[in-house]
This record gives sequence, C-alpha cells and structure tokens, in this order.
Amino acid sequence: TGALVVAQSAFGITRNYDYFTANDPTAQLESPYMIWQKVAPDARLTNTVKKELEKVSEVHMGAVGNADGFYASQGRPADAFWDANEGLVDEIRGKYPDVVALEMESHMLFHLASVSTGKDNNQDPSVSAACALVVFADRQGNSFISPEESQRKVLIAAKALLDALVEYMPTQDGLHPSAGSVWESEM
Repeated sequence: TGALVVAQSAFGITRNYDYFTANDPTAQLESPYMIWQKVAPDARLTNTVKKELEKVSEVHMGAVGNADGFYASQGRPADAFWDANEGLVDEIRGKYPDVVALEMESHMLFHLASVSTGKDNNQDPSVSAACALVVFADRQGNSFISPEESQRKVLIAAKALLDALVEYMPTQDGLHPSAGSVWESEM
C-alpha cells in the first residue's frame, strides 16, 4: 500500500442489476457483473505523468478496473447484501491479467476523452485524459495506508501531476474552446 499507479488502460466493472431481479427467473442466467472493454488514455499525457511521478517514487503501470461502487463491484464481501461477487476478483484477473488497481473514475474519463471526436466521430479527440492514483488499501492482505503516509503520498503525487500538466501543455493554446462550453457564460 502507498504505491503510485499510472493507468495504461482502464475498464469498467458494473453490477448487472437484472441478475438480482427477484421476479425474473431468467435474469440469473447472466453474470452478476459486467466487465467492460479496456479504454486507453492519452499516450503522451500518460508518459508525461509517469516521468514526473518516477522523479519522486516508484511507479507501477497496468490496467485499472473501475467499479460502480465501493464494495460489490470491487469484489469486497458485505454480509448484509446479496452481491454474488465471491469469484469477481478472479474473473477480473482472468480477463485482464495486467490489472494493478481498482478504483471508480478513470474508465469513464478515458471513455469520454476517446469519444470527444465530434458528433459525427470525424475529428481528433478534443479531450486528453490520464490517471494516476495512490493505493490506499490492499484487498488481498486487508492492509491500509496510514493517514500520515496517505497525506505524504498525495502531496508528492499532486505536485508531480501539476508539473506533468505544465510540461504537457506549457501554454493555453489548444485548450478546449470556450464557445459552446460551460465556460462560455462566466458567473
């Protein structure tokens, strides 16, 4: 725990709500969880993030699984709920052996960046995304990072990430245009 991870790809893990529908006997024929295809981050931004983080810490690279919840879709048992997730971590590892962490955001960010290609999908992406994270918990060993180590790692990672952004885009040229965006109408 306390490791820094840079995602080479991200995939979604979502609960298949129909599996748990009690009034539909055919629902349980499907898997209780959906494991989505990997989506790649922006390669140049990811390499820049990795380079900056490696200046301050060891960095682990690999796929990152993104769950739609803190427990069930991450394979964490909860006695109060019927989650049917006993084999989920093994299923994830079987599909994506390069998985190094589970979290909740980067798959959607990578997906949105990958489809920022205009309504007709005929432009270069207008959004870039990368993912770095601090590992706070080890699911296998049930160990957790201390609050002090957490604060230390977050601070050094945040500075490295800001440095990576400055290196990646040293000017504001090429930023998402304000016209037609949420930034067009300033408060």
